[in-house]
Formats: sequence, C-alpha cells, structure tokens
Amino acid sequence: MVGIGVFRENIKIALGSIRTQLLRTILTIIIIAIGITALVGILTIVTALEYNLTTSFASMGSNTFNINQYQNTLRQEGGNEIEKINPIISYPEAKAFREKYNYPLTQTSLSFTAAGNAEVKFENQKTDPEITVLGIDDTYIPNSGLEVAQGRNFNNFDISNNVYSCVVGSDFATKGLLKDVNPIGKTLSVRGAKFKVIGVLKEKGSTFGNSRDLRVMIPIQVARSMFSQPNINYSVSIMIQKAELLDEAIDNAVVEMRQIRKLNPVEEDNFGISRSDELLNKIGGLTDFLGISAWVMGIITILGSSIALMNIMIVSVTERTREIGVRKALGAKKSTIAWQFFIETLTIGQLGGFFGIIFGILIGYGICVAAGWDFVIPWGAMLAAVITSFIVALVSGLYPAIKASQLDPIEALRYE
Repeated sequence: MVGIGVFRENIKIALGSIRTQLLRTILTIIIIAIGITALVGILTIVTALEYNLTTSFASMGSNTFNINQYQNTLRQEGGNEIEKINPIISYPEAKAFREKYNYPLTQTSLSFTAAGNAEVKFENQKTDPEITVLGIDDTYIPNSGLEVAQGRNFNNFDISNNVYSCVVGSDFATKGLLKDVNPIGKTLSVRGAKFKVIGVLKEKGSTFGNSRDLRVMIPIQVARSMFSQPNINYSVSIMIQKAELLDEAIDNAVVEMRQIRKLNPVEEDNFGISRSDELLNKIGGLTDFLGISAWVMGIITILGSSIALMNIMIVSVTERTREIGVRKALGAKKSTIAWQFFIETLTIGQLGGFFGIIFGILIGYGICVAAGWDFVIPWGAMLAAVITSFIVALVSGLYPAIKASQLDPIEALRYE
C-alpha cells in the first residue's frame, strides 16, 4: 500500500509540474505528435494501399492466370539495348486457343476493352463520356472474380446468338442512370445500339482513382461488330478448379500458345503469362518496402522528438534543483525522485503519441478519400505508435530522472 501511495503522489506531482510549465509541455507534445503523425500517417496509407491492391487482384483467386501481350527488353548486344515488342493477341489467336486448350477442370474466357470513354444513354438522360465498354463471353465474370448482385450473368445462348443485352457496374444502379428505377429489364443505348440490362455487378470500388463500377459489358461478337478499330488486343483468362494443378495447366497453356503462334523450339515466348498469386506476391513485396520506408522516415522524425523531450526534461531538472533538494531533505528516496521525473516524461510522451495517432489517422483517411481508396483502420499503425511513444518517453526520461535522483541535497538547497 505504501508503494502505491508513493506512486500516486508521484503522479500528482508530475501532473502539477506539467500544469505549471504548460506552454513548454504543449510545445513538447506537439513535437512528439509530429513524429508520431508522420509514422501513423504513412503506415495508414500503406495499410490502405495494400488492402486496396490486394482486394483488386485477390478477387481473381489464386487459381487464375492470364495470357497477355507484353513488352520485354532483351540482353544488350554490342552496347545497344534491343527492344522487342510482342505482337498483340488477335481474335483468331485467342479463339484458336480457347478451342484447342482442353486441360481438365479449366474454363477459358475471352474479352477485350471495346471503348474506354463511351457515352451511355437511358431514355432522355446520358452519362459523361467516361464509361468503359467491355466485350466479354459467358465465363469472363466468374474468371475475373466478379459477382452479379442483381439479375444474372450472360449464358451460352446470349453469347452464341449475339443477344443485345448487357451487364452493368454497380454505379449505374446506385448513383447513375438507373438509380431511381429497377435496373433489370431497362434499355441502355451505346453508340445508338439498344441493350437490355440483364445484370448488375457487385460494387468493386476504385483503383488509383479509376472506378471499376462504371462499366458496361456486352457480348463479345456484338462488341466486335460495333467497335471495329484495328489492332484490338484480346485478353485470355483461364481459371482452374484445383489450385494444385495450376503449374501444369500453365505449362500446357504455354505449349498451346507457342503452337498457335508457330514458334520454333529455339524462339522465346512472344506473349506473357501472369498468375494471380504472383501479382499478390509482388504487391506484398511493394507494400513491405513501403512499410520499411515508413518506419525509417518515422524513426528519423521521432529521433528528433526524443531529443527535444530529453532536452526539456534536463532543463526541467535544472530549474527544479532547489525543489529536489527540499524533497530529499524531507526524506524522499532517490527512487522516488527518479519516478517523479520519469512519470512526467512518460505522461508527456503518451499525450504526444495520442494526438499523433489521431492526426496521423485523419491525414491517412483524407488521402484515402482523395485517392478513392477504401479506408482501413490501421490497428498495426496504432499499436506501433503506442509502443514507439512509450519507448521515446522511456529513452528520453531515463537520463533526466537519473540525473535528478543523483543530486546532492545540500548542493541542491544552495542552488539559486
């Protein structure tokens, strides 16, 4: 009970000292808060970035891979870098692949971006020219990890018979042309052609400010007849039901695509294979790097905060030398004096950490809103801030507390 009583008394003395030096305390708290704000703000942004990127690509599932066109750079020859641009994946190639690729438990989808800035009309209303129009088949939506929230997906009859129907992104139903009506069965106009809405996708949000919910999907052959620009690049997506067969399925796909492109055994692949799990691993590596960078920047800022806190506590010890001498003369132990100053430092550090967490989360939230990302509560960043502010107070308060406890009471009483 005696120890608890002394501890409480030390807290009262520390808080009283903080109140008597209010301006200096506030400035110190602000300095610490700036360091913690930098750390929490950056970690909050990294957490949100990781969540949004992972959500974007994880929806594909870990058992999906795509065949894409890509540009690669060959080794340097004679000091000059030779660039090789792979040919686009044409519709005949994509169609031939789907017909010939028969690996078990897989389904292949073909798609292409018909327009990136189309205007869509409903009755006497129209959108800004910002709608993405995709030409797809009946397996594109499940292969892409998309879900139909209302209505249904295309079926084989729709695709085979080039039915003028469409599946739209969630923005059309929640805040777009169809927000005040039941979207299913309504007719949208794209380039003068009429499409009946048969489905509305579940909301997917935005990636780097580009909304994935402002899309209209129409049967691929209908899209090819309406958007006939040259050099259209098609995407091929393959999903396999058993993830353990993914590597073998990819090997078979590479062999099939090489045959379609008539590559001889010594020629390199002139197409790319992208696996959904590789994308997730790359995202993880990127966010790990950003997280480490955040810690480095935060630690540099917090180092300045800890030096400022230590300086102010050393000044406080010097200014209160006579007070320390009186307390020692009245029987205060070294440990009691040390605890008084340590608790004072700890209180200032935790207050700075508290405000730093609040400001850091607010800054991170503001950036997420501006970037169109989903905000995620950064529990890890908050825990890191609490621990960091405690360590700052521990390191900064240790030397001043020890210095105060070591003062000679006689010399302290003489101090003016």
